[in-house]
Amino acid sequence: MRRKPSAISRQLSDRSRAAKRRGLPAKDRIGPIIAKLKATYPEATCALTHENPLELLVATILSAQCTDARVNLVTKDLFHKYHTAYDYARANPTRFEEEIKSTGFFRNKTKSILGMAKALEERHGGEVPQTMEQLVRLPGVGRKTANVVLGTGFGMNEGVVVDTHVTRVSRRLRLSRHEDPVKIEQDLMQLVPRGDWTDFSHLLIHHGRRICEARRPKCEICPINDLCPSSLV
Repeated sequence: MRRKPSAISRQLSDRSRAAKRRGLPAKDRIGPIIAKLKATYPEATCALTHENPLELLVATILSAQCTDARVNLVTKDLFHKYHTAYDYARANPTRFEEEIKSTGFFRNKTKSILGMAKALEERHGGEVPQTMEQLVRLPGVGRKTANVVLGTGFGMNEGVVVDTHVTRVSRRLRLSRHEDPVKIEQDLMQLVPRGDWTDFSHLLIHHGRRICEARRPKCEICPINDLCPSSLV
């Protein structure tokens, strides 16, 4: 009569399978990683409150070195006062600095937002452009900000947003060994299907905030620990 495997032998077998999965190349792990993260965070989306691309652009500029929660508190009043590029372009810089002061680096952010608004008026009829080339030419707008606006604001997958969470989680998952956000984005664009580029950023950001924290990742409850070469369990 065949004996059923003991709990210990089953546990050892599970660990052995997990070890094999963790050792697989990134291209073989990325599909299961995306599937598990989607199942875990079906609500994952941009945390910045906005109703149109211009509001998203302003909120993203404000989010530099600031929490999304703080930005949302500031924009709650800001978006009631400023509705168009025209409004921002003619804002009083000193007053605007006070209105966004709690987001930090308020002088530089004021210069970027008001300058961006003037450029929108002069070059794009007050509308937010829908190409990477045009966006990154706006004051205060880099590739990361442009990716946020294109992906979330216009539903266009032109790149992968790489913030501190995406950087940390990508490196722990060995999806990239780089520290430079531009190089990390290039690695992720090679691995992740284009249709998932925007969602993948949201998934990694959610995962980084809830589970894969900077100081102590919660590997014991991580839904993808069997696919993570850095797993501590």
